[in-house]
Amino acid sequence: MWNSMSANNCNTYLIDAGARVLIDPGHLTLFEHVNAGLKELDLGPGDIDLILSTHVHPDHVEAVKWFNGTPALFAVNEEDWRLFREMAISLGAGMDVEAYVPDFFLAEGELDVKGLKLEIIHTPGHSPGSVSIYWRERKVLFTGDVIFKEGLGRTDLPGGNGELLKRSIKRLSEFDAEWMLAGHGDVVAGAERVRRNFENVARYWFNFI
Repeated sequence: MWNSMSANNCNTYLIDAGARVLIDPGHLTLFEHVNAGLKELDLGPGDIDLILSTHVHPDHVEAVKWFNGTPALFAVNEEDWRLFREMAISLGAGMDVEAYVPDFFLAEGELDVKGLKLEIIHTPGHSPGSVSIYWRERKVLFTGDVIFKEGLGRTDLPGGNGELLKRSIKRLSEFDAEWMLAGHGDVVAGAERVRRNFENVARYWFNFI
């Protein structure tokens, strides 16, 4: 995990278990701290098999461009890809759409990456195509910007929907997770802490969306 609390960058996670999967590479201009972390592991962008984006907001997806020309594949939910293209059109030349074309789309269900099995969960609300990722073998739940430690994702951005976000959070609370790794902020470690975090977020934050 590479945690960033600056410039609204996201947390970036590496799964290295038979396949190397990078989740949410973050802002392009701030990717060097992740690249430095990869170097400490004797890895580089060319060693990554797959990049998964939980959603297409720039603070999560922009650094995908860093991997252009490497063997790494890129995947995102199709609904969010459509949102990304619409955002690119509205922003004009500021977005290079061709640098972010997915190799495939993430669909609900199991994703097998060289024997590494991950479960893709469609969790709309923060964006229409937001996904969460469950690594059942290790009981790890990657929640993107759906839910954080003591907080939840914004719904005032294009495609946001408060009711869908609440449903997504309730759904994620049913997973057997000992680790909750969110798109921003701290990790929630321990099954009881994860359970309480879901309960506390629902009790307090659901009143505001």
